[in-house]
Amino acid sequence: MKVVLDTNIILGSISPFSKYRLVMDRFEKGDYVLCLTTDIMLEYEEKLAEIFNPTVAELFTGGLLLKKNVEFTKVFFNWRLIYPDMDDNKFVDCAIAANVHYLVTNDRDYNVLKNIEFPKITMRKMEEFMELLEQMP
Repeated sequence: MKVVLDTNIILGSISPFSKYRLVMDRFEKGDYVLCLTTDIMLEYEEKLAEIFNPTVAELFTGGLLLKKNVEFTKVFFNWRLIYPDMDDNKFVDCAIAANVHYLVTNDRDYNVLKNIEFPKITMRKMEEFMELLEQMP
């Protein structure tokens, strides 16, 4: 299963004490492939540094570079499907380019994608994604 995780999902699941920790635990086990672009990695690092500290941000993003279940994706076309926050489009463009199964986010700005016929993107909220992970062996 290939996914793109919005930054809010990373922030919500990185703590070992989070009720959403299953998302990171299953990633660590290799149960899904995380699709990324350089822009997404930079946003992860920026937000982790703001909320935790620069060392945590560097260790997390550096660790991603070592994982076999991380797929770096080249985006050749910018779809510009989300207008309230244009910065969110990097996740949408990655999801399309990587042909992922799910774009996982709790951000309401992505709801506009539900009404777009093409390109079709299947979104899941964190709780829904966790349910999928729980059903996996």
